[in-house]
Amino acid sequence: MKLIINLIIFSIFVVNAAFSDEKPPFKNILVLDKPKFYKEIIFQDREGNQINLNSINTEEIYILNFWATWCAPCKDEMPSLDKLQAIEEIFIYPINIEDKNLNNVDKFYKDLKIKNLNVYFDQGLKLVKVFTLRGVPTTIILNKNKEMIARISGSVDFEDEKFISWIKSIK
Repeated sequence: MKLIINLIIFSIFVVNAAFSDEKPPFKNILVLDKPKFYKEIIFQDREGNQINLNSINTEEIYILNFWATWCAPCKDEMPSLDKLQAIEEIFIYPINIEDKNLNNVDKFYKDLKIKNLNVYFDQGLKLVKVFTLRGVPTTIILNKNKEMIARISGSVDFEDEKFISWIKSIK
């Protein structure tokens, strides 16, 4: 009888652990109750080509990180964001919100030894308006269906093991 009770308790624990949602590791991460889809998520690459995220046919977690070269917290978090890019099934779009200036952006990347991230721009601040950003850095996290599931206001350590575990748990 004791064995049966222990097995039932163990089973309940395993089932609850398997279906529980992992909580975000930082207080500045806002997780949406219901994912939000945006018809157009359009920005530019360094050559000025338009990228419509919804036309990309891969199933990854997408991180849109809005930043500026003059932003001190952006400088603090960019190296950890660069290292996060190495994780499979996560693709990071660091989107600069300033007027396009490749010299400034290239110097910023060089000074911080950024090697894994490409450069993108939000010309005309269209995405800033779409996502109603209030400052930088701001990070938008999209699930594999390209629905916004979370927003990070301010900087975080993207190398933190708790963050990595949480981001990998996103479906």
